[in-house]
Amino acid sequence: MHFDRGGQGPARFVFLLLDNFSHLSLTTALEALRQANKVLKFQQFSWALCGEGGVSKQSSLGFSAALDMGLEDLRPGDTLVVVGGVEVDAGSTDAVLAYLRRMARRGLPVGGLCTAAHTLAKAGLMVDRRATIHWENSESFAEIFDTVPLCDEFYVLEDGYFTTAGGTTAIDLMLALFTRALGGEVATGVAANMNYTNIHAIQRETRMTAAERESVRHPVVVKALNVMEREIEMPPTPSEIAEEVGISTRQLERLFKHHLGRSPKRYYNEFRVQKAYRLILQTDLTVIEIAMACGFSSASHFSKVFRQIHNCSPLSLRRERGAEGHVLAQMTGYRV
Repeated sequence: MHFDRGGQGPARFVFLLLDNFSHLSLTTALEALRQANKVLKFQQFSWALCGEGGVSKQSSLGFSAALDMGLEDLRPGDTLVVVGGVEVDAGSTDAVLAYLRRMARRGLPVGGLCTAAHTLAKAGLMVDRRATIHWENSESFAEIFDTVPLCDEFYVLEDGYFTTAGGTTAIDLMLALFTRALGGEVATGVAANMNYTNIHAIQRETRMTAAERESVRHPVVVKALNVMEREIEMPPTPSEIAEEVGISTRQLERLFKHHLGRSPKRYYNEFRVQKAYRLILQTDLTVIEIAMACGFSSASHFSKVFRQIHNCSPLSLRRERGAEGHVLAQMTGYRV
């Protein structure tokens, strides 16, 4: 991407706001652009907000953002940035998808923040292009878009397309854009002005493993959790897991009771059901497809285990997934 406008004014970023867009992703990207202008001491960048219909869009925090322009007001040289949010399909209407395809055909740089990789992939723009997305949505994305190579990076910037993993990773993306187009000094200045420490250089990955989510450090338990996570579609028995990590089944039972407070079987059922819960909320896969993806041999067995943990059936959750409580669950990752 190049930001030399040849005297035609600032390079403009146009942010296409989807319904309930990520407030954090938008504001951090905008602040990075503002700080770049401050570091450069002239207006290298400008920005505008657009969206489908109406005069404003509501953010994930409930604030309304006034739209500056309509969808068709983009001009040559603009960079189009789709800002997704909690509900990955919210705002991904046929009109928006067709619009994205038209802008891509015009040769405009197109990208997405937070969960917008889902919208870009749905528009057919990410086939055989690497993408990243917020870790809470990575499982559902991989199930739906199997032709899109999903990676664990904080951002992907390739071939005029870019995606981010949500949260503050919009800053990382903007710093990368500044470095490529304007040099490292500008990016360093922006990061300094924002008091931004790149914790991602330490963490390296956004996708937390089961062991990381459970804050478990015992090496054998970590190995067992990794086996469970890796083999979720064809789940091994506790004895098979114990054999793979080099201990007896009884030892595995004791370790899980001590470190996780429940048996390996109970933990694995909860782990698989939690993945299913996210897929029900985030995808339109059928219940049987979700059951198979989570290692259940039949819909009836899946429904039985699901009800034991959530006190409702997968079908009832699917019917209610638009309710406020389930949106909150999707945001936090916790059961309601």
